[in-house]
Amino acid sequence: MSASELTSRKKTDLQIELGELKSEKHSVKKDLNLMLVCKLLLPVLLWGIFWVAHLFIADRQILTGGKYFNWLMITLLGLYLIFLVISYFISNIRSGLVHKVPLISAVLMILLIWELTTLKLNLLPLPYFPPPAKVFAALAIDWQTLWISVLYSLRLLGIGYLIGLLVGLPCGTLMGWYAGFNYWLNPVLRFIGPIPATAWIPVAMAVFPTSFAASIFLIALASWFPITVMTWSGIANVNKAFYEVARTLGGGEYYLITRVAVPAALPSIFVGLFMGMGTAFVTLVVGELLGVKAGLGWYIQWAQGWAEYAKVYAALFVMAVIFSGLITLLFRIRDKVLVWQRGLIKW
Repeated sequence: MSASELTSRKKTDLQIELGELKSEKHSVKKDLNLMLVCKLLLPVLLWGIFWVAHLFIADRQILTGGKYFNWLMITLLGLYLIFLVISYFISNIRSGLVHKVPLISAVLMILLIWELTTLKLNLLPLPYFPPPAKVFAALAIDWQTLWISVLYSLRLLGIGYLIGLLVGLPCGTLMGWYAGFNYWLNPVLRFIGPIPATAWIPVAMAVFPTSFAASIFLIALASWFPITVMTWSGIANVNKAFYEVARTLGGGEYYLITRVAVPAALPSIFVGLFMGMGTAFVTLVVGELLGVKAGLGWYIQWAQGWAEYAKVYAALFVMAVIFSGLITLLFRIRDKVLVWQRGLIKW
């Protein structure tokens, strides 16, 4: 066999192998696309199963206001289908939707199990476990009272947390900068700080003239301790070389504190802000049980007193959304201020 024939045969074999590889690649890509479509349609399938169970399995409990939940489920399905169509043309939305599919499917499964064990099969005792439709009906019907409660809670939380912040930042800064200040305040911090703020309720009620003022004091105290400790720690652990460079450039004491120490301690300060926000949330709910006129904690206690647990769960849902939103806002502020640490801590 001549050299030209061998070369021609090798080219033919190579072309056949390339054709087979392309065919396998096309087949794999087709299978992946099919799996992707099935994954994206899984929430639609689960929604259909939920809707069939909701419509065709007889209710064993009396349900009022079920139309609100029906409209909610239809609206959510419509939004998902809209994003599904848009994702066909925009890859970023498609990848985000694929990432969220397991979470969406899990939520639908929880709703389905919740619906079956309460409204349809009556396995969980009333009134402690109302069906999801009744909880959303409480949100829709009693939204005005809930909205007023949210405003009262935000006012109480905002004033208390702001006072804790305005006191905690200077205290922590002075403790980290001045040894004399640290000498006197450190024992107070160690003695008072670890005591839960709620343990001070009897003292607060005796000292302050109103329950509102007492609640503000408790929230301020709860947020003051972690903010002070983390600010103190951050200031005390700033690299001493930063101060030497600033002094060489002519920086005075005020400049060293405000332009060197505090900015360098910001990562630690933000940790204190997060911790203070968490303790403020807990204290807020307890503080609203002291006799305030409105608030989410008050609303939960009032609804529990009337055995309206659908309203209790509705208030808990609103509370989760509000508190999660505040933490998210604080993280956004942190990412704006600490650009070099953006994405280091996820929320």
